[in-house]
Amino acid sequence: METARYCTPEWLEACAKGYPEKPRFAEEFQKLIMVVCFRVNAEPAWGIEKDILFGAQIDKGQLLKLVFYSEDEAYKDADFILTATPQEWKKILRKENKFLTDFMLGKILLEKGSKVKVVSLAPHSTTLVDVLTQVPLQFQDEMTPEELEAYRAYSREFRQRLGV
Repeated sequence: METARYCTPEWLEACAKGYPEKPRFAEEFQKLIMVVCFRVNAEPAWGIEKDILFGAQIDKGQLLKLVFYSEDEAYKDADFILTATPQEWKKILRKENKFLTDFMLGKILLEKGSKVKVVSLAPHSTTLVDVLTQVPLQFQDEMTPEELEAYRAYSREFRQRLGV
């Protein structure tokens, strides 16, 4: 399986494509109807020049969307917006840290939505991490200087193209 760069359209597309191939995802999300967005805070050293938002729209087990969102789209569509540094999201996606623990410790902030509902949805966070890690990920702090510069240029291009 080909490695995907973190925070790229290819990463989200690969995860969305793999979703229907794993029936347990739909089973575990069967009772959920939500849009959840994740804000990755700007980190110029990682080639993330300004905050970027991606999110998932789930409707009774079906993954309707796994895409980048503009600021306006996220605020209009999302039930929840969760915010953290790229380093924190990396720890979650590498399964070094647990979502609920880091949320309760304030390492992941709730920007939009109900804290009570987020906590009640926390048992599904492991499954969502599994959805987002179906492909091996390369994070920016693991890139060579040349790869990081290529990511930076590509990020500017796709963000402009997608309006995010």
